[in-house]
This record gives sequence, C-alpha cells and structure tokens, in this order.
Amino acid sequence: MRTLSHLALIAALTATPFTASAVWAETAMPAHVIEQFGAAPEVPQGALSAELAAAVQLAFVDSITEGQWGPDHSAALEVIRTSGDPRLAWVISDLLRFVTNRQLSRSLAETGVHLLNLPEITVNPWGHITDPLIAWDIPEPPGYLEIKRGIYTSIIPGWDRIFIEGDIDWRLVSWGGVLIDDRPFDTTDDACNCIPAADNPPVTSAAEADWLDDNDVIFGVVINGEARAYPRQIMEVREMVNDTLGGRDLALPYCTLCGAAQAYFTDQLPAGVKRPVMRTSGLLSRSNKVMYDLTTYSIFDTFRGNALTGPHAKRGLVLDQATVVTSDWASWKAAYPETTVLAERLALGRDPDFRNNRDANGPIFPVGDVDPRLPVQEDVIGVLTKSGPVAFPRATAMAALQQGEQVAYKGVTLSRVAGGLRATDTAGKAVSSHEAFWFAWSQFYPETKLWTP
Repeated sequence: MRTLSHLALIAALTATPFTASAVWAETAMPAHVIEQFGAAPEVPQGALSAELAAAVQLAFVDSITEGQWGPDHSAALEVIRTSGDPRLAWVISDLLRFVTNRQLSRSLAETGVHLLNLPEITVNPWGHITDPLIAWDIPEPPGYLEIKRGIYTSIIPGWDRIFIEGDIDWRLVSWGGVLIDDRPFDTTDDACNCIPAADNPPVTSAAEADWLDDNDVIFGVVINGEARAYPRQIMEVREMVNDTLGGRDLALPYCTLCGAAQAYFTDQLPAGVKRPVMRTSGLLSRSNKVMYDLTTYSIFDTFRGNALTGPHAKRGLVLDQATVVTSDWASWKAAYPETTVLAERLALGRDPDFRNNRDANGPIFPVGDVDPRLPVQEDVIGVLTKSGPVAFPRATAMAALQQGEQVAYKGVTLSRVAGGLRATDTAGKAVSSHEAFWFAWSQFYPETKLWTP
C-alpha cells in the first residue's frame, strides 16, 4: 500500500508562500444557502505556514500512520484551531467519518466548528460540519488528496487504486459504510463484506416470478424489443447489475439513497476499450454512490456516465444511457407479458424499503444545500435532451396525464407506459430518462429546467 511521504507532504503544504491578505474570493452565495447556513467564513489562499503544515502533518497524517493519539497530536490540533483556516475543516470532516473515540471526535468537531464559525453542535458532528462546507464550496487545503488518501487507505487498503487524481471533486467523497466490491468478474454469489454486484444474473419468465407481489416496485428496461424487470427487492441489496439485454451489454447502478435506477450501455465502445464491469466502491459523493470499472479501476460519474479517473477518463469515455421506467410488477407484466425478471435468489432473502424507514426524513449523509425549487426527496423524472437536462415532478405529471392533460416541456413529452412514465422527443423517439430524488438530480444537473403545470 502506498504511504504518505512526510517530506513530500510538507513540501506540498508549503509550496506557495502564505499571504494573510490573499483571501478566497467567495462568489455570490445563493440566498437559500445563507438562510440555511449563514455567511461563509473568510478563507486564506496559498500554502500553509511552516508551523501550520507541521501541525497538519502531526495531527492529520502521523496520527493515522501511527494509529494513536497523544498530547503532541492534541497540541497540533490546537495550532490548527487557532489558525482560523476553514480549508482544514475538510480533513476534520474526513476524520470524523471514521473516528470512534468520543473524546477525540469531540475535539475534532469543536475544532471544525471554530474554523467555520458554526453554532454549537447538538447532533451528528460530521454532518454539522460537512453540510456547510459543501454549501459554501470552501476550497480544499494544499495536499488534500494525499492526506485524504492516507486516511481512507489506512482503513480499507482496497481503495489504494481508487484515490487518484482525476476530474472528481474529492472534497465531496465520503464513506458509505461498506467495503469496496472488488471481486473478480462473474462471481455473483461469492461472499464479500461489501454490496455484491450481480453479473450476468439468472432470469425467469413472468409466470415463474410468483414471489413478486403485484404492487412490488420494479425498474423496467426495454432494449431492441426485449423487456426485463429489475425488482427493487433485488436492486436494494445488489445496487449494481452487469447484464445483457436485447443484444446489448448494460450496467445498471441503483442508488438507494437517491431513489435512482439507471442503465448504461457498456458495449459498442471505441476500438481497444474493453467492456467496463461496474462495481460499488463503498464511497459516496453527496449521498450518491460512486461506481468504478473493475477492469481499469476508473471511476465513473454515476448520474452522468462519464469516466472521471483512470484510463477511461484519459480517453474521455462517456457511456450512453438507456431509459429506465419505475413501475409496479402488475403494470409491467401486463404491458410486457413476455418480460423476463431477475431470479428471486438474487434478493438474498431481504425485502427492504429504505425510503420508508432508514432515510424517510431526508438524506442520511451530508449533501450540502439543495435547490429549493422542490422538496429534497420529491420524485422527479429526469430527462437528458440535446438542449440540456429537464425534470418533471413525477406525482404532478402523473396526475396531469391521468386527467387527460398533456405533459410536454422543452421538446420533451411524457407519457404513461407500463405503469410508469417515459419521455419522448418531438419525433416520438424515446430519450434517456430515469426517476430520482430531486436533491440528487439537481446537484448533478444544477442547470436543470423544471416543468410546472
């Protein structure tokens, strides 16, 4: 496992002379951000002073490498606290995700609160510090990726090929509480302390799927006339499926936290590019799963389908999306009687509905600010058009269609299909779309145009 070099990190932290007058130029902060989190603190630019760099090395790096915390580390943390540099709160956020010692957690949290001029913490120190960091878009400190990489790989060595430079904002990446799924390809039922992807999953006919109730939620996909249902009971525990349907290879990630099932084509790629085999990294970015390709360890943006790191990012690889219809089993099999469905054994005997218990009151991981045009967990149908992303509130659109009204906006028309909603363009051709919670769709597509009746 790659380790942090003391001299290399100190050099990175102090590479540019620190000037107290150089202050981060805060862009105009949206009113809803100021209303929720207050005004952002002033942030110095440039490298850290030699004294502060040494304190960061001792408190944030050596303590992890040595696996212990003592008086010298506490003294270094005090130097960080009195520095008034809010950028260092990002490292405190990373540490709070893993620290289990209550006294140390309290000391770290109090330091973060001081750096950010936040109110006193009442619950969830990690979220209390991280949400405003995201909302204010506080810059990262010098040497941040190296420090964060050291923290994370000291916990799970399998992440050493994940934490690399790329077109990814590492500030927003946190641990989702599970290990990386790095099992070899096509070993669906191999034991792992992770969220186990289903590769080339077994399927049955609709008639054989008597384990499904009519009102069970399924994610339906049709490729070249071949239909398949992906039951939520299965997707909740697998979260990633590598499949072949209608003669096309697909990767289907499901983010339970975002209420989003998607489908990406993983074939017909540029010459020399092998089929990506998608896996769950165990990491999140603003409460959205971070997926990666097992063959190259390239990270992909789960919502956009573009490679962010590794060989695929260097090629500029972007995966095309297929339409996913969220529906109920009765409606889907009535519309597609020849549909296949994933086999029951893939559900691992579980039948969870996370939305109605674990995160029923909103995201359980920090997401920062949320576009205030809709409630955080409003279900929307997100559509990608040539002119930009469009979102339709699902319940409102469904009610309008049931009353015989047309739902059309920005060249996109929604129609009821198999108990769900499908988007088409002006020529009547299907365009890629899927359902998601508003907080997730809007953070990945902040430029979204929103349909209203």
